[in-house]
Amino acid sequence: MKGTEVLVDGFERVREVVHEVVDGLSAEELNARTDPAANSIAWLVWHLTRVQDDHVADAAGLAQVWREQGWADRFGLRLPVGATGYGHTARQAAAVRVDAFGLLLGYFDAVHEQTLRFVRGLAAADLDRVVDERWDPPVTLGVRLVSVLADDLQHAGQAAFVRGALERLE
Repeated sequence: MKGTEVLVDGFERVREVVHEVVDGLSAEELNARTDPAANSIAWLVWHLTRVQDDHVADAAGLAQVWREQGWADRFGLRLPVGATGYGHTARQAAAVRVDAFGLLLGYFDAVHEQTLRFVRGLAAADLDRVVDERWDPPVTLGVRLVSVLADDLQHAGQAAFVRGALERLE
């Protein structure tokens, strides 16, 4: 199996978890917080999608789906358009609210499709290309994609935990 195939498999696993967690939830459930300082499912899925969109688009030299396809307008959040959720306070996280699960899944799926098109088009040697020299050692494309994948899986798992917690509270 090629490295790019492993990455595609990983991103497909993120998709499976995100869809399992979000599909069929009401706006109340998506936006619920188990504690005033906790993140909602809506914020967790929005954040993991924004980070993937931001990081993959940057590494691929592509426009972010968030802006290019009008998702920022559809969400209508009172946050800077470039916000990804990184470093958000509890108050900022609470500002990420959605009215329907279809909005979250629509944006996630659009980013997922862009990510898979990019990753499937890579050769093994492309993974060694340096994409960020601000770190020591500099970050390669392969490391950046694994980092995004790890972050996505972590937040998707957190969203699954929140859904389970909410179900127990019912």
